[in-house]
Amino acid sequence: MNLPFRRRAAAALLVSLLLTACATAPKPPAGATQEMGPWSGRLALTVQDRPGDSFAAGFELKGNPQKGELELMSPLGGTLGLLQWQPGKATLRANSRTMEYESLDALVTQVTGTPIPVAALFDWLRGVDTPVPGWKPDLSGLGQGRIVAIRTNPLPQADLRVLLER
Repeated sequence: MNLPFRRRAAAALLVSLLLTACATAPKPPAGATQEMGPWSGRLALTVQDRPGDSFAAGFELKGNPQKGELELMSPLGGTLGLLQWQPGKATLRANSRTMEYESLDALVTQVTGTPIPVAALFDWLRGVDTPVPGWKPDLSGLGQGRIVAIRTNPLPQADLRVLLER
């Protein structure tokens, strides 16, 4: 066998292995639990009449409303920010800066520009339809990895969509 043929064969084998890996359904990471995650996928928040407060990102979420971590990623996979929280303290690391807040709710409001019911979001990820005043969650697509929640009060209306990878 000549060297160029071996390289082409090795490259073809590598490509086929990569394609096979891409076609495999994602599996929960080792140690994943329904209570603590991790959950990963994409999320989008659209705030009506405020395009500057709307965003979309990839995410990986670990923990619960009391203690955890949320990594937000760009479409190319780069880290946009890392949110970490524990009782009495929440931090955001982004662009080589660290900002501290008194709570996860305050941090999320600062990052997104609008309040989001974080504790209820953890419940929604677990399939628990926790009511939140002003919000209407739709968990009917959770089996396919989709959550939609619409805030109608206070205005402006906000639309939160989560697409899970696992």
